[in-house]
Amino acid sequence: MHMIVFAVHFNKGSLKIIANIREDISQAIKSIPVKYTFSILGNKDKMNMHLKNAVSSMSNFLAHIHRPKYNICMIRLQAYKYRLKTNEAQEGQLKRFAGCCRFVWNKALTLQKQLLDNKEKRLTYNKIALLLPQWKQEHVFLKEVHSQILQQSLMNLDRAIKDAFNKSSPKRFPKFKKKGIHDSFRYPQGFKLNDNVVYLPKVGWIPFYKSRGIVGTIRNVTVSRNGKHWFVSIQTEQEVSDPVHASDSAVGIDMGVKRFATLSDGTIYEPLKSFKKLEKKLAREQRKLSRKVKRSSNWKKQKQKIACIHKRIADTRNDYLHKTSTAISKNHALVVLEDLKVVNMSASAKGTVNNPGRNVRAKSGLNKAILDQGWSGFRRMLEYKMIWAGGRIIVVPPQYTSQECPLCHNISPDNRKTQETFKCISCSYTNNADLVAAINILAAGLAVSACGEAVHQDFSRKQEPAWAVA
Repeated sequence: MHMIVFAVHFNKGSLKIIANIREDISQAIKSIPVKYTFSILGNKDKMNMHLKNAVSSMSNFLAHIHRPKYNICMIRLQAYKYRLKTNEAQEGQLKRFAGCCRFVWNKALTLQKQLLDNKEKRLTYNKIALLLPQWKQEHVFLKEVHSQILQQSLMNLDRAIKDAFNKSSPKRFPKFKKKGIHDSFRYPQGFKLNDNVVYLPKVGWIPFYKSRGIVGTIRNVTVSRNGKHWFVSIQTEQEVSDPVHASDSAVGIDMGVKRFATLSDGTIYEPLKSFKKLEKKLAREQRKLSRKVKRSSNWKKQKQKIACIHKRIADTRNDYLHKTSTAISKNHALVVLEDLKVVNMSASAKGTVNNPGRNVRAKSGLNKAILDQGWSGFRRMLEYKMIWAGGRIIVVPPQYTSQECPLCHNISPDNRKTQETFKCISCSYTNNADLVAAINILAAGLAVSACGEAVHQDFSRKQEPAWAVA
């Protein structure tokens, strides 16, 4: 691995190297595309530069490039999801396949929990997969499905348990699956694809609505049900050259409830509120469900109606998030976000019986509005789209971003006495509070980028953040 550190300055779009390096290396460097333009050298003279202090403290200069090779290729995994055109017989088969995978998952999870409760070592996938032939003898219906989808279900369980015990980033321990909830199964091989028709082993050929072309080598196929429809997700793998972003702009984003996103350049994205628009209809249908006999035919039909409303809410929200994240990733090479802990922000204020909370009703409404925005989904979409576009995303601490003046860097809660207006008590700078927060977020991101790593600061005390003076 090679580290090339040099200083340049931009002169009408051209690069000029101002460091002492060999001619053969400089020719190679000229072929490297420029991605980020942030200074980190400062006054350090590590390369016998001709001009000391040549690199400005402003974040307008490219200061380092770190690449293992001159030509780098990136492996892109991408999924294409289509709705299947199933008939009644095929839907029955897909339900049975999903039910068998659910049965194997629950049976294996029961065994693993018993071992863990007895302080014994859990079984790895290789060991628990050896039990499949025995389970097929005990339960004949497991022989009707493709063996590999059962193996994939056990692989998913093994990965979920590993993630639960991962100390660096632990996740929730896997739960038992219920009928009709998240029904899905995956084919690692054996499937075939012919234009708008897919062949699933032991199911047959099923047509689907092909809304766009498939690019890349197909790795696996996942069949899932959402609402009353079945879908096929085709995961592909392709090798693409390391992308270079077409833009050179940087932007900070402040997420909110009244405004979904406010960009530091003044762009505003209004909230969609997909759940709020259908909240009354959903409550009405849920009241109808409560009056029906559980597990009856009418109860199942009503459950299907409610599932369709939930699907409509989710699809509307995802469509808006995809369009917004795509627009931002295409127009900006650097995006700075706040590291918002949505789980903590949307926690209930009820408290306990001995220590009840305050303003429970107001906090409940705020939690509903926060979760309706889809901040976590937006950040996830933006992260991979920025990578695909050749851009970069930085996450900074959210403390004091809405209380600091971008001009004099005075931090005070009195700077923002109202939700909408920011007015500095020191220099009288006035602007929209969300826009001020977005400007401060961008400044924090540029400081983090200039330092080369995240700035760790103790925000428990009222002090000026390290990036405020950068």
